[in-house]
Amino acid sequence: MTNQDTNQATNSHSVEVLFSPFSLGNLSLANRIVMAPMTRAFSPGGVPGQDVVDYYRRRAANGVGLIITEGTLINHPAATDNANIPNFHGEEALAGWKRVADAVHEAGGRIVPQLWHVGMTRMNGSLPHPEAPSIGPSGLNLLGEQVNEPMTQAEIDQVVQAFAQAAADAKRIGFDGIELHGAHGYLIDQFLWERTNQRTDEYGGDLKARTRFAVEIIEACRRAVGPEFPIIIRLSQWKSSEYTAKLAATPELLGQLLAPLVEAGVDVFHCSTRRFWEPEFEGSSLNLAGWVKELTGKPTITVGSVGLDDEFMGSFRGKSAGTSDINELLVRLEQNEFDLVAIGRALLVDPAWAEKVRGERFNELLPFSADALQRLY
Repeated sequence: MTNQDTNQATNSHSVEVLFSPFSLGNLSLANRIVMAPMTRAFSPGGVPGQDVVDYYRRRAANGVGLIITEGTLINHPAATDNANIPNFHGEEALAGWKRVADAVHEAGGRIVPQLWHVGMTRMNGSLPHPEAPSIGPSGLNLLGEQVNEPMTQAEIDQVVQAFAQAAADAKRIGFDGIELHGAHGYLIDQFLWERTNQRTDEYGGDLKARTRFAVEIIEACRRAVGPEFPIIIRLSQWKSSEYTAKLAATPELLGQLLAPLVEAGVDVFHCSTRRFWEPEFEGSSLNLAGWVKELTGKPTITVGSVGLDDEFMGSFRGKSAGTSDINELLVRLEQNEFDLVAIGRALLVDPAWAEKVRGERFNELLPFSADALQRLY
């Protein structure tokens, strides 16, 4: 990427394209800026409080078009290993999330919850439900080691229904859509990835067969919310345990992965990469979001170290990063390589990032500091 070694953002390209409106069915966004989902763990007992309400409202008030919440937990006892990660089930947690959605709407923004189950990245015995065994397609952790028994059909059905219930609740309490977390080696991704899915039934086998679990979740969510409620799915090649992992080594294989998801009802693909400017396959400059858009015709969200001079590291890894220009991002957006742009760490530390960029106040952008993880700015 050009100018990635600068510590101070400068910009020579017009930001106008970033602030053009975008519509998807009944969902209208004021601009192309998306707040990326970022785990914060500031919800004691799984319930988001007023500080979480204010955290998201600040981004909407400062011009973020679409907010994707941090990962929120479906109703399954082994969905997480951290009691401070917010639930998306139960009366108290859903009441908290309704306050978040209402506040974002009052500030002029749009918001979707990211629905999440961590699968076998959770160790057995973890809080808040140490009695619940961790679950995954084959009971394998991300290293491919046998830890537990494979999920039974009853467990699969239970999880599918829990995602659908969360989707229905999101619509009921006023959210604008949902995002399914199918990336980074978590439960949905564990079914997609050959290393963690060694099943010999209809949920395992070739890449298309390994999409069945995701397809059942998407279809169940679609039935729960109807045809007009947007469903986003976040996908990645990389895993939290292995940055070089690939679900699909070629565009042809990627097409095999995507086609069943489109047919099941996905409206938008959120294509998680660590560096948005990197080509996904040899012989083309397209990044993952570019390839997914070309293969499916569906809108895509790009993400990966936007506006920063140091790449994303899993769980942030305590690294700081300076600001950097967004010229290449703007060029790619103008060329329709992707439709929306998710901003992570830059927005985590600077709620006014979008407004500063819109006003071309690049010298006011804040660098990301690892200290930012300790509070909700």
